[in-house]
Amino acid sequence: MQLRRLLLSPLQSATAAELPIRSLMRVRHFYLCLCFLGAVLPYWQFVPWLVTHGFDLPLFFSELFSTRIGAFFGLDVIISSLVLFMFIAVEGRRLSIRTWCISVVASLAVGVSLGLPLFLYVRQLMLDAQSQDPRP
Repeated sequence: MQLRRLLLSPLQSATAAELPIRSLMRVRHFYLCLCFLGAVLPYWQFVPWLVTHGFDLPLFFSELFSTRIGAFFGLDVIISSLVLFMFIAVEGRRLSIRTWCISVVASLAVGVSLGLPLFLYVRQLMLDAQSQDPRP
């Protein structure tokens, strides 16, 4: 129940500044946990394949798109990556996030599963800092 409330609270009418700092810290930590999972779980499957086949890009794409379900997931990740890059560019510029490129590199090196929660974590750090800023 508490996790549901935590995840839904940003979607309700309250702004980030109106939310208690404690719940913002929890959201930030949740993003950090997702970064860990987003890096470990994909590589858990990729590293054994890489050890077996080496860095063989034609084979990689051949196996990825060899079935319709594989193609579905491959295309979904490619489109999601493009959307993420656009989101990072727009939101990074809007909030003046200087470290936006780290999320892009993480997305290219691992995938959206790391790049998105990493950017959301950095973004939340920035929003938290702005909400604590005493300027009007």
